[in-house]
Amino acid sequence: MFTEVAWEERYRSAPVVWSGRPNRQLVAEVAGLAPGRALDVGCGEGADAVWLAQRGWRVTAVDISTVALARAAAHADAAGGEVAGRIEWSHADLRRQPPAAGAYDLVSAQFMHLPPEQRRELFTRLADAVAPGGRLLIVGHHPSDLWTTVHRMHYPEMMFTAEQVAAELDPARFEVLAAQARPRSVVDPDGRDSTVHDAVLLTRRR
Repeated sequence: MFTEVAWEERYRSAPVVWSGRPNRQLVAEVAGLAPGRALDVGCGEGADAVWLAQRGWRVTAVDISTVALARAAAHADAAGGEVAGRIEWSHADLRRQPPAAGAYDLVSAQFMHLPPEQRRELFTRLADAVAPGGRLLIVGHHPSDLWTTVHRMHYPEMMFTAEQVAAELDPARFEVLAAQARPRSVVDPDGRDSTVHDAVLLTRRR
């Protein structure tokens, strides 16, 4: 489920996988920032990258799936040449091809769930990619979601809290701006209203 082949199959299995809307916590944390250089980790079908580019960010959007990247590029083209021109699409597995150190004013990883050791290694590399004064935004499904009716993936070891991720960062290098479980209203697979929580970590590199 973590391989390039698995993700290619997932995207090929449906014409659209994601909502086409930018992630809520990205919008909440980045809307007021001056644009700079952004790394969109696991960009999927491109909603976050396009949203950032529309606001003046120069975006490197990375995904393991070529199918996802093709859809994302089409999404950007539909938003106009100026927007598309601000995005560089990159086919890569950042677990094996780490991003350039100190290169980005924003590094965003939305719902990047991996086995614990792989997650720690990847998040360390993402932290290294943040430029001085830049921000690292990591958002994931909170472990409490496992007990909702939403039917999150039943891999508790791959869920994480913002506090857990924050504890793995060097406090001499990163200032924690937010480490929270933020509630969000959703509709479960049976059509019932439910509440889930996003684990949100926002830090600034000193």
